[in-house]
Amino acid sequence: MMKKKDSTKIFWYLIAIGFILLFLLMLLSSVLNVGDRLTTISPYLAYGFYGLAVILVWLLIIRPVNIIMFSPSFSVETTLDEATRKNYLVYKRVAKRLIALDTFPPEEEKKLLAAMGSSILLREALNETFNKHIKKEMNQVIRRNAKTVMISTAISQNGRLDFFTVVVVNIKMIKELVVMCGFRPSFKNLAKLTTNVFTTALIAEGLENMDIGDLLPTSTVNAIGDIPFIKPVVSSVAQGMGNALLTLRIGIVARKFLFSDAKEITKEEIRRTALLEAAGMMPMVMADAFMMLPKRIAMLFKKPEPKTKASDLKEQGA
Repeated sequence: MMKKKDSTKIFWYLIAIGFILLFLLMLLSSVLNVGDRLTTISPYLAYGFYGLAVILVWLLIIRPVNIIMFSPSFSVETTLDEATRKNYLVYKRVAKRLIALDTFPPEEEKKLLAAMGSSILLREALNETFNKHIKKEMNQVIRRNAKTVMISTAISQNGRLDFFTVVVVNIKMIKELVVMCGFRPSFKNLAKLTTNVFTTALIAEGLENMDIGDLLPTSTVNAIGDIPFIKPVVSSVAQGMGNALLTLRIGIVARKFLFSDAKEITKEEIRRTALLEAAGMMPMVMADAFMMLPKRIAMLFKKPEPKTKASDLKEQGA
């Protein structure tokens, strides 16, 4: 049984490493391709682009991954395990980190402080705090990042850009969930999440070539085709919705890896419930995105506001 568990871990580790190497090769290829084009204009422009690319990779990918990897490993699922000194030390570390984050009511902080002297009381207090308060905030983070993916990939008309957008936003989302909780999933579950993220990113790149006619009835497609510009808009929105749904699923799976309980510890149950919950969140994400998208577009065409009299007087006085 132990050998089977070890072989399963090794399998997921190898899959995750393979996807990471694939991503790095695609990223390097894209950066070099853009750099070669800029070199024809000016070598210094290409050098500046390479420097900017290194900074962005550090800020958007390496730094969030570093935060995730070096957070303590813990799960609410361990409340079912027997109390050990090792678990007790992890409980205390997580509790102190949560108190320092100050993301829930002071009453909960007092409960955690009062339970610090007992491993059993502390893990029960952590379990209650996670499920009553932090879990709701995590859902808000998941929806916000899904909305970002939906808007970004709907506006973008470049499959490779969609790929990198999905990877960066999903890594940021997982990092935010880890920081909010004060701990990360196990390395095995992180490997599964890595596989999910890059699979979703590859799907996002492939959706750029999706034909809306394959999804809608012929009569609907013909009606849409009669309206100028509506068909590409509907196709772009459909791509964004698909990417947002997959991002929701990744966020929910990440949350369940952190908050799995006795009824949801099997991978089949996690997959099924994650997809159902993602579908339930989708209408709220769509509503937020459709409210924000017109504002974003309007800001592009908005004229600069004229200076007020107060600012004019201030400039004259200066």
